[in-house]
Amino acid sequence: MRVVTTAQPLDVQPTPLALLLLGREADPKSERGVECPGDLPSPSDPDLVARARAAKEKLGDKVFILGHHYQRDEVIEFADVTGDSFKLAKDAAAKPEAEYIVFCGVHFMAESADILTSDDQKVVLPDLAAGCSMADMATAEQVAECWDVLTEAGIADVTVPVSYMNSSADIKAFTGKHGGTICTSSNAERALGWAFEQGEKVLFLPDQHLGRNTAVRDMGMSLDDCVLYNPHKPNGGLTVEELRAAKMILWRGHCSVHGRFSVDSVNDVRARIPEVNVLVHPECKHEVVAAADYVGSTEYIIKTLEAAPAGSKWAIGTELNLVRRLANRFAAQDKEVVFLDKTVCFCSTMNRIDLPHLVWTLESLAEGNLVNRIQVDKETESFAKLALERMLALP
Repeated sequence: MRVVTTAQPLDVQPTPLALLLLGREADPKSERGVECPGDLPSPSDPDLVARARAAKEKLGDKVFILGHHYQRDEVIEFADVTGDSFKLAKDAAAKPEAEYIVFCGVHFMAESADILTSDDQKVVLPDLAAGCSMADMATAEQVAECWDVLTEAGIADVTVPVSYMNSSADIKAFTGKHGGTICTSSNAERALGWAFEQGEKVLFLPDQHLGRNTAVRDMGMSLDDCVLYNPHKPNGGLTVEELRAAKMILWRGHCSVHGRFSVDSVNDVRARIPEVNVLVHPECKHEVVAAADYVGSTEYIIKTLEAAPAGSKWAIGTELNLVRRLANRFAAQDKEVVFLDKTVCFCSTMNRIDLPHLVWTLESLAEGNLVNRIQVDKETESFAKLALERMLALP
């Protein structure tokens, strides 16, 4: 006979860790999708490597594979060219004979490649879930509402939108339609200089940190010249007076990886490694950029390390896949390259592009099946291309 008893409730308080596991609390220093409890899985098995080689060989000149710097080594191995997002989009446009452009990056990058390539070329993203949290922080509806706020404040006609390359095609199109330009982390200062020749204010989308760092660090503005527009608050959380007084209206967006570096990271690495050079990306917070020795784009970071003397020591504040690749590359030249922080990790969305997805993509294309095509509609493409062309025309 089975006897069932009713247990008395226990007076047990769940620990903070338990609440996190239950999804009832959140780590304020964490952001959904960017947790990194350990290393990446071990490299893919040799069968996948062989299959990728076979499919790529079968496709021949019909396929052109682009590999962003933040991709895993196992993916970079099959890339025909590597670079940042804009360089890769231009590389694709310069390869008109390639029917398929396989972009190993994230969604906005594939959109840019589709905008810049011919109608005969088909841009493919191996995993459609490979997005960008920064790009997703500014939607077309939110930006249109922001423009209405600026219009009601009487400043829209003197405001020029400048959008970072790390934005959706919709945001690039908005920028083109309203007389603005696109920028990269390499030419942001030139883009802002051009914008201030056209108007009195800049609406900078979607990365607040690149906008603030460029305006204050590179162009001599003050932090008081910048205001932060929060799309989740009425009127962006700003008064009409604040909007009218500002020179830089910064969108409340950021990179989930670069935004986690802190001044404590800088201080810690300086204490651990005497004579270390701290080199960070301008998507980092303003106080981190101010504490660093060198600041620049991904291409700048690579070139700086190439020119560095043997025996020099470097702590790099950017995505971990790239830092590890650079550490391995320059170890033979007696250059010590370390990651700036102990806890910041890989770009989780960029790492969705792995060898299994690449193999599936290449084998599908080799069999004549077009998968995961990224295609921007004609109207959006037209205005986005206009904004990109204004950037290309910058002095």
